[in-house]
Order: sequence, then structure tokens, then C-alpha cells
Amino acid sequence: MNLENIRNFCIIAHVDHGKSTLADRMLEVTGTISKEKIKPQMLDTMDIERERGITIKLQPVTMNYEYNSKNTINENLKLKIENSNLEYTLNLIDTPGHVDFSYEVSRSLKAVEGAILLVDATKGIQAQTLANLHLARENNLTIVPVINKVDLENIDVEKVVGEIADLLEINPDEILKVSAKTGEGVEKVLEEIIKKVPSPSGKSEGNFKALIFDSVYDIYRGVVAYVRVFNGELSVGAKIKFLATNKIEEVREVGEFKLKYEPIKILKAGEIGYITTGAKDLSEILVGDTISLDSPDLVSPITGFKKPQPMVFASIYSNGDDANLLRKSLEKLKLNDSSLVFSPENSLSFGYGFRCGFLGLLHLEITKVRLEREYNLDLIVTQPQVYYQKNLTEGKEEYKEPWVNLEIITPKQYLGPIMELAQNKRGVYKDTKFILEKAILFYEIPLSEIIIDFYDKLKSVSSGYASQNYVIIDWRPGDLVKLDIMVAGEKIEEFSRIVPCSHMQGEAQKIALKLKDLIPRQMFEIAIQVATGGKIIARENISAMKKDVTAKLYGGDVTRKNKLLKKQAKGKKRMKTFGRVEIPSDVFIDLLKS
Repeated sequence: MNLENIRNFCIIAHVDHGKSTLADRMLEVTGTISKEKIKPQMLDTMDIERERGITIKLQPVTMNYEYNSKNTINENLKLKIENSNLEYTLNLIDTPGHVDFSYEVSRSLKAVEGAILLVDATKGIQAQTLANLHLARENNLTIVPVINKVDLENIDVEKVVGEIADLLEINPDEILKVSAKTGEGVEKVLEEIIKKVPSPSGKSEGNFKALIFDSVYDIYRGVVAYVRVFNGELSVGAKIKFLATNKIEEVREVGEFKLKYEPIKILKAGEIGYITTGAKDLSEILVGDTISLDSPDLVSPITGFKKPQPMVFASIYSNGDDANLLRKSLEKLKLNDSSLVFSPENSLSFGYGFRCGFLGLLHLEITKVRLEREYNLDLIVTQPQVYYQKNLTEGKEEYKEPWVNLEIITPKQYLGPIMELAQNKRGVYKDTKFILEKAILFYEIPLSEIIIDFYDKLKSVSSGYASQNYVIIDWRPGDLVKLDIMVAGEKIEEFSRIVPCSHMQGEAQKIALKLKDLIPRQMFEIAIQVATGGKIIARENISAMKKDVTAKLYGGDVTRKNKLLKKQAKGKKRMKTFGRVEIPSDVFIDLLKS
């Protein structure tokens, strides 16, 4: 295919704005799949994606489209196309919308020349729309603005048109209106991509250079690298080098994406496709890495490569199942999720389990659901916590915590409650911008303050209208302390947490009171203590269960009754000294949810 007839593009949007549905209609319009065979969210391969209506794993697809040019002019190429039917190759990458997968989105944007900015007509511009737009602009992509769901009743399309026009500083007439559900306007979107998005640059005779924008494990092929070729060409048998790992492999197969892997003879400059080498370890073929031929004429790496770092940690235990089964399940899951990290640990309460690192809360939730469904495991997951950098300074523990740039988009009437919420969460106000009736708030805030309940509270104070997006910026020292929780004198490490000094007393009292309600009473008194640095700052006692040891007495001398009560008191004192409290797993779960 001639380079002038190739268009590489992706769809960027907030979660649930209709990316996957628009991709479905494009597959129909281009004839890539017949209307009878198509199913909702065709490019989403996991059940959980279809159930929740979200894209978790990006998916590329190559579509062939015959377009009647009608003497149009490609504005980017300044090329007049005579009235004729031309066949174009349209390479679409359907990207995730959630912040947890922003690195994968950034690599996908690096692999294309254009992006459809999709906005829900019922919701308007939201936080992740804005975040992905920033990434697209950083990569100098041509933006094709599209409003979706125009077939719905009682919507103010012109209001959303105004928001987008104000944001992009364009003429409102340039904004396309579609219904991804019915297919209305979708063909016009494809035509705009052909007209506005530039064809890829590069030369097939140059030194081979390609970007890995994703990689997956296939049971028959091994690791499959999803690539965009920027220069040169590649065929089976060639020796290639992965610049980040310096690993050299021989190419076994190259191909393109036709809803499945379709082998081809040569992968050329400007094209999007896949490469297999027979590698079995996903960590050897990294997303964002650059591929070259194994020759003296090495190319320079494509900028922006990094290894995704887990930012949220939680321990996972198998409730009553073999820990080896959990290990094997995690290892299998990691075959297709290189960002998942885990290491073994031992808990007095739960036994053997694994300390796992995730990109964010959604990544954690997806992993848990997949483990339970695909491997039939009954899991206990501890409260998610961020990773803290700990240093010892003059014998004292000091912590650094990750901070993020937080963007919140909200209708103007909710500004006050949202600003109060952010300030209560240690947010540092930076700026406010306005897009017609909406405001964009910019804060810097500790990651630990927004990963648990911030989003729920944000939705609550804004009646569901506000949305958020965040990006990790750096690590900062904080006035933080570790709270140790002891039950009957025994430290329970699973309950420990790191909190700001300003929240220390309130958090300690809250934990102690909660545990007092949750832990079952014993035959002896139980002390619940919360300490920091060896100093007890909160305490609650669970009173002992009472057994009527005098019930068998029927009158007689009162000394007999006193003797039995005294004996009981001695027994309780001894039990308090030597007794061990067995904490049910439900207590951990209920506390972690609080």
C-alpha cells in the first residue's frame, strides 16, 4: 500500500463516552466485519470489559476503506485528489480511557498521526478527555473532534459544541456529530480522517526502526509485539535488536491486525502490525521500546520510554485455598500483564499470600476479579496503600510520598464544596480555568488522599457531575507517621498504616473504636492499642464475657459464692496474660472497607 493511502489514528475519550461502540460502527462501514457477525464492543476481548462498558486492554485493527474523493484536497498534504474511488488502509488503535493505563495510551498516541476526540453529548468534556487531549497535543497529532450520542432526546448538543470549540479554539462547524449506536455520521468521520490526518512519513529503504506500543502473550506464538514501523521494512528471518534490553532475536512472523493475527510477507514503513520472535517472557519485550535491525547502523531510541511503576499496593491471600494455587494464578495472569508485580509474604492472620503492586485502583479491581473468575479463587485483599519511600535520619523514620497533578472538571455551581474537599485532603490549589459553564480546577495532592474514597466523595458533593484525572509528578517528604495496631498486646501488621501527623489522633481513635465493634468478645478483657514510635495514642477495651459461675448455688453461705467469683477473677487474669485472640478474617475485611 502506498504511504499516501495509509491513515493511522486512535480514539481518545473519557470512560464510557462510546469509543468501543464507534469502533464497532467503523468495522461495519468499512466492511471489515458484516453486520450479522458483529457484537457489541467487538475489539474488547475480556468479559469484564463488556460487562462494565470500558476498555482495559488497547486493541488495534486494520480496515480497508474505499473512498470517493470527489476532487477534495488533503489539507495536510496539500494534495489535490481527482474524482475517483481510492482504497485506503485505516489503522485504528482503540485505547483505554482510564488514568491507570495512561502510559499505554501515550505509547499508542506515539504510533499514530491523528486522533478522534470523542465527547458524550449528554456529559460534555470530562477530565480524562482533557488529559488525553494534552497527550495528543504533545505528540502533535491532528485532532478530529466528534460529538457522540446525538440520537438521544433532551440533550443540548450546541452547548457541547461550544465547549469543544472553546477548548480547541476552532470553528464550531468543524465538529462532527454522530450516533455510534445507530451509525449516523460515522462515514463522515472516516472521510474527515482521510482528508485531515496526514499520511505517515518514512522510507522503506532506510534503517529499520519501530516502536512497540503494546505486547501480549499468545499460547502458540509466545510474546507478540504490537509495533508501528517508522522506517525501513522487516520480513521473516531478520535479526532484530530491542534497544532497552539489548536483546537480539530472529523474526518468526510479521503480520497485520484483521480482528485476528494475519501473517504478511513484509512489514513496511508507515504500517502498524505485529512481530513474533518466539520469546516467552513478557518482560523481555517492553512497551515503549524501540526495535532496530541487528546491524552496525543502529538507530536512536524513540523518546518517552519508561517502565511503568506500580503506585498502589495491596496484599492478596487465598481464603482457605492452597497458596501455591494463588501463586500459579498470578504467574499466568502476569503473562499478559507485565505491569503486575508480586512477591510472597507471610501473615499471622491469613497465612501465606502475596504483596502485589498495581498501576491504580482499577488495575487492582480488574486483577482481583480475573483471579476469582478465571481461577476460581476466594480472595482476601487488604486495604490498598501507596508506596512510601522510607529513610532513616538520625535514627528516626522519615517518609516520602508520591504527589500528583489533579484536574477536576465540574459545573461552576459545585466549585465551593469541591475546593473544600480538596483542601481537606491536603490539596495545594494551583489554578482554575473556565470552559463556558464548566470549571477546571488544578491541584497538587498526595496520591494517598485520592486512591480510596476521594472519587466517591467528589461525585457526592457534585451530584455526580464532576470528573477527575491525575498524573504522578514527584516524591515529596511529608510529616508522616506509622500507626501500629496491637490487639491483646500482639501487633497486627495487616492493620498498620501510614498517615499524616495532623490526622494521626483522629485516625488512631477511629481504628480503635472500629475494632472494638468488630472483634468478638472473649472470656477475658482485650486491650486494643494504637501506637506510634512506641507511644500509645489511642486505646479501647473489649470487656470480658461473663459466665454465671454461681448459677449452681441454691442458697447457703455467701462465702461459697465469693470463693467462686474470686476463682473466676484469677482465671480471667491468667487468660488475659496468656490468652491469644484469634481474629476472624471478616474483621479484616470490614475494617479495610471502613
